[in-house]
This record gives sequence, structure tokens and C-alpha cells, in this order.
Amino acid sequence: MRLNVDGLEVLFPYDYIYPEQFSYMMELKKALDAKGHCMLEMPSGTGKTVSLLSLIIAYLNVYPHHISKLVYCSRTLPEMEKVLAELANLMEYYEKQEGQRQKLVGLILSSRKNLCIHPTVSKEKEGKIVDGRCQSLTASYVRARHQRDKSVQVCEYYENFDLNGREFPLPPGIYNLNALKNYGQEKGWCPYFTARFAISHASIVVYSYHYLLDPKIAEIVSKELVKSSVVVFDEAHNIDNVCIDSMSVKINRRILDKCSNNIQVLEKTIDNVKESDTNKLKEEYYRLVEGLKDASVRRETDLVLANPVLPDEILQEAVPGNIRQAQHFVAFLKKVVEYIKMRLRVQHVVQESPAGFLKDIHGKICIDRKPLRFCAERLASLIKTLELADLSDFTPLVMITHFATLVSTYTKGFTIIIEPFDEKSPTVSNPILHFSCLDSSLAIKPVFNRFQSVVITSGTLSPLDMYPKILDFQPKLMTSFTMTLARQCILPMIVSKGNDQVAMSSKYETREDIAVIRNYGNLLVEMAAIVPDGMLLKYKLLFIETQDAAETSLALFNYIKACENGRGAVLLSVARGKVSEGVDFDHHLGRAVLMFGIPYVYTQSRILKARLEYLRDNFQIKENDFLTFDAMRHAAQCVGRALRGKTDYGIMIFADKRFSRSDKRNKLPKWIQEHLRDSFCNLSVEEAVQVSKKWLKHMAQPFTREDQLGISLLTLEQLQNEDMQKKIFQRAQQA
Repeated sequence: MRLNVDGLEVLFPYDYIYPEQFSYMMELKKALDAKGHCMLEMPSGTGKTVSLLSLIIAYLNVYPHHISKLVYCSRTLPEMEKVLAELANLMEYYEKQEGQRQKLVGLILSSRKNLCIHPTVSKEKEGKIVDGRCQSLTASYVRARHQRDKSVQVCEYYENFDLNGREFPLPPGIYNLNALKNYGQEKGWCPYFTARFAISHASIVVYSYHYLLDPKIAEIVSKELVKSSVVVFDEAHNIDNVCIDSMSVKINRRILDKCSNNIQVLEKTIDNVKESDTNKLKEEYYRLVEGLKDASVRRETDLVLANPVLPDEILQEAVPGNIRQAQHFVAFLKKVVEYIKMRLRVQHVVQESPAGFLKDIHGKICIDRKPLRFCAERLASLIKTLELADLSDFTPLVMITHFATLVSTYTKGFTIIIEPFDEKSPTVSNPILHFSCLDSSLAIKPVFNRFQSVVITSGTLSPLDMYPKILDFQPKLMTSFTMTLARQCILPMIVSKGNDQVAMSSKYETREDIAVIRNYGNLLVEMAAIVPDGMLLKYKLLFIETQDAAETSLALFNYIKACENGRGAVLLSVARGKVSEGVDFDHHLGRAVLMFGIPYVYTQSRILKARLEYLRDNFQIKENDFLTFDAMRHAAQCVGRALRGKTDYGIMIFADKRFSRSDKRNKLPKWIQEHLRDSFCNLSVEEAVQVSKKWLKHMAQPFTREDQLGISLLTLEQLQNEDMQKKIFQRAQQA
């Protein structure tokens, strides 16, 4: 259908539209017009992706001078593939309507592991090994050696791409992983480098968060993107944690032992090079005197070790004299590794600031801040000079140089915590150094500064006002949409007590109470007895999510199988785990979600305590406010698994008396809150079961598209109706 969204003609590839999809497009257009950032919360399963794509592509076509590119960031590969499928469907619709193909290139960029078509390298299972083997076949010095000696192996796919691929850009079309691989096979070109090269002229790029938020990757992949790009972070409720992880480092004894081996390999290689080709090291020395930025002519295949700090922090100076010579730099690294080993010999927890660490390293082994800042770049230069092809072996040493560069660059927003043991096993000596980022705004700030519009969107962003504080930005608009329903297809309830009237809560003081455990067990058994796709629990299969990814995948596969064949099953999973976020349980796969307790993060963690203190001192966010916000976004994410569309239905049970407090309830997304009646906020197990029975009978009645039309599903005529336009406008105003 052709829509008029605030004066912009938008092609929408379906015959029907949800009212909230139209409202979403209206708000998104306002943000694009204002050339500013926005936050949009839209309920699960209401077509957020197609709304985004339809509006932004229409905007791209009409205002090419305002925005030139869409960069769509998602978290997992299946989510990215779904975006490409939706985009391909939209392009087909454009072709039908306009009578010609859109001259747009839309593509996915993923790791070498997912895109490699080399007959032997592609068989490797681990990403790091694939990266290392690819580097050993495509590095500029390996290719130069091949010119002299044809027995040196290179990658024929990269050679063909280098020869012809840059002159012939990707033809217009939508390229998912398989399409890129097929194109690569057909042309004989490397799909990974073809996609990397195509980013600069593609109109739509779909890739992982890390390609923009992790400085080490962003410097390699995303530096060509222009300011007039629109960046979308989808499923962005955890974006602050992604930012923090991208700039944190964890070091243990095992890593340091591997570093010592890496250093020995470097020493031997330097000795060999000295004997065979002394000029090579001399040339590097003079290049480093000139300045680091000119230290190497950058080639795409060699850009493996990027700087871990943000672009504006990188020094544009010459490398300090004491680490210019290769053997001096290796000796320097050896001192740093030995110092960290010495710091790990602790009997109690040590916490200090980066400034304190720098003072200590200077006092004990006379190492200054400046050479530390150049560590990451200096190692990258050395590895290139020594022509070490397989970099996967040097990961531990790269991590140490990243730590050295980060600790000497940032004095604020980071903390160093050295623990003598892992929190999970406090009796086993296993010292760990955490260099932890406390400020999530550090990694995302360059993104906000660099691009004119950044859209942060998800089904669970409530409360919206927390994100601008922790990410330190000013959105032009923030909107939370509700869900228009022709029938109440979600049933949220708070079960606060058992049938014996004993309060149910997972808080520390009561979680060992036999009565509380019994009540939680009763709730599970009684709900399993009435929820469809299963009989009584004694006949129902039980599956459990574990820490082992393969075990969990198998449990998930068999759970789906049990639901498909009518036997029914119960899946016990963990909040903040893989199942609670990345997997959709649509229709009969998830008719009820029972949330046992409030999923607070482990509050005794020293890293968390340091972050809470930082948030309080710098952003005036109270500890309890942040902990509750964090717990409730994960709770909402878990229960949201039950509803994946308006024809779906599901029960959401919050089984903890603390959920009924206003500070918890009010932090749930608006689309859940509006169906959570006051009378359902203090139920016993038996009352919840009776309410569920009655509701499930109602849900079992036939429900057709005609029942939704004009209420939760609109044709173009109904959408253009004046009364409906007024209703949509009023809802937008309320949001």
C-alpha cells in the first residue's frame, strides 16, 4: 500500500497495517526531519523492522541529499538475516509498484567465518582460526613473497577480487550471507572483502553492534561511513552493556603465560630477521621516527590490529625512542607482562584507578605513560615488519597491549580490580585483573557525534529516560507505543502468595524457606496442567537451559519438537541467558512465561559496585534506581518471549510480591502495564490458575482477520479515515 506519512509517500509491502506501525513511522520521520537522535519503544511482534525499512528507504529516495545510507545494527546473525529477508520483500514490492528495480545495494557484513568460501579455510569451526588463516593467505607481505616464489600459497579468491573486484561494484540487489557467497563463487571473488569494499557505495548495510561500538573493529570496518548516514540500533535494550564490554579487558595467569610464549616467538623471529635482512628492521625504525601514522601504507588485508582507543584519543606523534627498536620494544613488553604477573600475586582484593596503576608501574619498574600508550600500534607495526602471517596465536599479547594503551589513555570512566579468585569458586586461587569500563557513553559518543541521526529502538526500553543519562546524549524525541488489540491477547499477572498465604519472593532472606520453594513448585505444576500444548506435568517433558551452548541448543530443539507433536513441554531457562533474549517462542511454543523472582544482577560484584558509584557521582543516578531499571528491562524481555504478534496470545506471570510495588510496576513497558489490572497485582497461585483457565477458554475461540479489521489491523481506506487519523494522532500525543 502507498501511505502518506506526514507528506512523504511511503511504499509499505503489505495489504494491512497496524495503527502503531503508522504512528512509529510518523515519529521516525520527525526525527529524520530534525536531523537528530531518537528513542522508540514498540511492542514485540508489531512489525518494527518493516516500518523502519519502509520509512527510511522512502526518505532515501525522496531526500538523497539529507540522508545517503542506512546502517542497521542488530545483535545476532538470525536477527540480521530477518532484516535482509524483510528488505528483499520490500524491494520486490517496489518493483511491482514502480515497474522497475530499485538501484539500491543492501548487504550484510559478517565475520570471515560466516563468509569464507576458501575450500580449506572455510572448514575451520573457530572464528579466530579462520581470521588467522585468512591473514596468512592474504597479507600484503605474503602476496609479495608469492610474486617471488610461486610455491608460497595465497588465496585465489582474494587475488581475483584484488584484480577485478574494485572496478566492478556489486550490482543492485539485496545480499544476505548466501547471496554474497553465491556471488563470490560465481565471480571467483572473496565474499568477505567484496562486502567490505561494497560498504562505501551500498545504500543499506546490516551488521553487528560491534562494527560501530568496538573501536578496534570500527576503525577497520566503519571509518568510511559518511555523516549523512542513519544508524539504527535494533533490540537496543542492552546497548549500554555492549558499550562497556567493548572497552573492558580481563587478564588472568593463563593469558600471561601465553604472552610469555608470544614474546619468545617474537625474540626468535627478530634474531632470524637480523641475520637474514637487517634492512627490514632499520626501515621500520626510520618510519617510526617519522611518525606512527605513516608507519605503514595501510592495506585492507593487513588491518588486523587496530587501536583499542577511540579515534580522537589516538596520538599523532612519533613513537617514543625507547620502543622504536624491535628488541627494545620486546624487552619493554616483557617488563610489562612480568609486572602484571607480579600484581596478580595477591591474597586480597585490590582496586585502583588507572592513574594509581600508572604511578605504581612507574615507581616499581620505571615505565612511563607515553610508551604504554603506543603499545597497541607498535605491536601491530612489529608484527607486520616481521611478516608473522597467522595472528590468531598472538591474541594474548594483543590483549595485553590493548590493556596498556587503554590504561594509559583514559584516566576517567575506568577502574582496575585485581581479585585473588573467581567469584564463582572462592576457594580456588585464580587471580584475575579486570580493567573495567564504567561509562557506557565513552564507546557510543563518537557514533552520536559522527552521524546525524541515530535511532535506538526495542520492545523493552522502559523507562526511556534512563538511557539518555547513561549514554550521555540528548534525543530529539522519545516515544513508547502501546499495542492496539481487538482482543486482550496478553494476560500479565503478579502472583505474590501461595495458596497457604505465604508471601512468594526470591529475595535472599526467603529463598531457602521451604514454604516459598513449595509455592513456586505448586505454581509451575498447576500452570503446566492448564496451559495448552501439554497435559499434567507428570506426562509433560522438562527441558533445562545450561551453561553449555550445545546442551542448550539440543534442549531447545527437543522442546520445540515436543510442542510441535502435541505432547507439550516445560523449558526452564535463566534470565539474562541465551533463551531469554535471542529466541522467539511464537504461538504454541510459548503460551505462558513464569518469571520466578526479580532478575537482579549479582549485587556483590565489585565491578558492579564500582559502576554504581560512578553513575551516582557523574550522572546522579541512584543505585537502587539503576538496579531496578536493569532488572525490570530483563524481566520485560523474558516475558515478551510469549507474544510475537497480534494473532498470538500468552500469559505473563510475575511471581514475586515485589513486582506489585509501584517502583517496579512503573518500569515495565507501557504495552504490558496497560493490561496489568490492579485486581491482578496481588494474586495467590489458585487465583492465578482460575483467571488463566477462564482467559485461555476465551482465547481458544476462533479469531479471524475480520475480527481485527478496523481496530488493530487497518486497510488503506480505514487508515485514511478521518476518525482513525484522529485516534492515531491522539495515541501519538499520549506516547
